[in-house]
Amino acid sequence: MSALKKTVLTVLAAALLPVLTAAPVRADDADADKAQDKQPKPPAAMSTVGGTLLGKPGTQVNLAPGVPVLPKKLTGRSWIVADAESGDVLASHNAHWRLPPASTLKMLFADTVLPALPKDRSHKVTTADLAGVGEGSSLVGVKEESTYTVHDLWMGVFLRSGNDAVHVLSEMNGGIRKTVADMNKHAQELRALDTHVVSPDGYDEKGQVSSAYDLTLIARSGLQKKDFREYSSTVRVQFPGEEKKAKKGKKAPKRETFEIQNTNRLLTGDAGLDPYKGIAGVKNGNTTNAGSTFTGVAERDGKVLLVTVMNPSGEESLAVYQETARLMDWGFTAAGKVKPIGELVKPGSAGDGTGKEAVGDKESGEAGGDGGTDQAGLGDKAAASSGSSGMGIAVAITGGALLLLAAAVFLVNRRWPLPDLVKRLPGR
Repeated sequence: MSALKKTVLTVLAAALLPVLTAAPVRADDADADKAQDKQPKPPAAMSTVGGTLLGKPGTQVNLAPGVPVLPKKLTGRSWIVADAESGDVLASHNAHWRLPPASTLKMLFADTVLPALPKDRSHKVTTADLAGVGEGSSLVGVKEESTYTVHDLWMGVFLRSGNDAVHVLSEMNGGIRKTVADMNKHAQELRALDTHVVSPDGYDEKGQVSSAYDLTLIARSGLQKKDFREYSSTVRVQFPGEEKKAKKGKKAPKRETFEIQNTNRLLTGDAGLDPYKGIAGVKNGNTTNAGSTFTGVAERDGKVLLVTVMNPSGEESLAVYQETARLMDWGFTAAGKVKPIGELVKPGSAGDGTGKEAVGDKESGEAGGDGGTDQAGLGDKAAASSGSSGMGIAVAITGGALLLLAAAVFLVNRRWPLPDLVKRLPGR
């Protein structure tokens, strides 16, 4: 073999050696990448209600010296952390991504319909009242030809997420169609412009969407109402059973009751999950299209936070509650240290009267300080390697829309009576 050929072969061997000796790609790594690629992606541009940064995809937070980094294990497609009293949004992830809301939409149903129906009003349920309840719906156990008070039915809505109770209350409000129209109108008043209602109970329907931002806005409005706070914070209650007809010549048997417990696992706890310290509501949901969704409010050391998480992909048990708790932990630690990235806006008729998205300086990006930290594709990896213990998103309270709008007043910095509410909860 000539010297030239030997030289060529030596060069080729040197070039191929790294390729031939490289470790093969593991099948499970490749599968994980493919699974990630199949996950839906947020729109490149979303609503900017509340601030420019809130319309950007990915994680938004103003990290600075002294501000805790975001926690590990955050897989929600969308989430937000807000100060419930000031309305400051502390951090968010795809805050305005329009997604199926599941039963968290019942918060808008309650905020809309609660003022219209006196809690002591009674109603005898008919077959028509329960028509149209979706197959596989969560039910509290409302029975035809039995009488319930409005108070009973609201307990069924909040504690058991009962679609049967929602349908009865909707009929009492003038019917499903009217109630849906009322809810969409109220969402517009609150400037929850990502929200479109098709079914008042949150059952999966084409075109029914909301966002983490909107659900937080709605929760803030609802929590201005005493009855809303009572229902969303109740751990367990006795619910009326079916009314039995009297046999001929005899008195009707005494109506029995049965206990119902709240399905909010941060309120009640569950296997491997303790009740969250200071939790005071609000509402959870789960459907095929929406996955798990949750909006929670908690008070600690004089601070009140609202957190919404939508559709986590994590495999841990009760992931939506675990991720909410991490975000709340972060929010309580970061409050007063982190510069807000946006705000929860005032209701349309309490603002500039236009109902438009512009919100002054915060809409132009000033709320994000130096532009904020766009952590899309970066923040999640940084958080995963940091080992932080918490994470937060700042969300503004939209005020008591139905009560405060009637007076044309919006109190941004009012205090809620939430600490007293928390003290009433069992074990607190």
